[in-house]
Amino acid sequence: QVQVVESGGGLVEPGGSLRLSCAASGSIFSPYGRWARQPPGKQREWVATLTSGGSTAYADSVKGRFTISRDNAENTVYLQMNSLKPEDTAVYYCNRRDRTGGDYWGQGTQVTVSS
Repeated sequence: QVQVVESGGGLVEPGGSLRLSCAASGSIFSPYGRWARQPPGKQREWVATLTSGGSTAYADSVKGRFTISRDNAENTVYLQMNSLKPEDTAVYYCNRRDRTGGDYWGQGTQVTVSS
């Protein structure tokens, strides 16, 4: 059974940091990973991508503050979030792809930035 599970969300004050993790199991996954988020009352939006070749891309709203990375041995993709702002409050979702062409999203982890 394929599973993609996000963790690491929580409540943090403005200016704080969190690291989200995305663990995948049940298939042979490529190193590719992508994070998206859905703020309250808004549509899901792309945040960051890490290609299989190691290239990264970020939404303008998080560039310079967020870093996407991976641990191939652990089959885990991370999102390090620094200098958090209240507008970063959202449910964060991870997307992974396996080597058979399957495309999977996790169920999300809540990030709340508030004082």
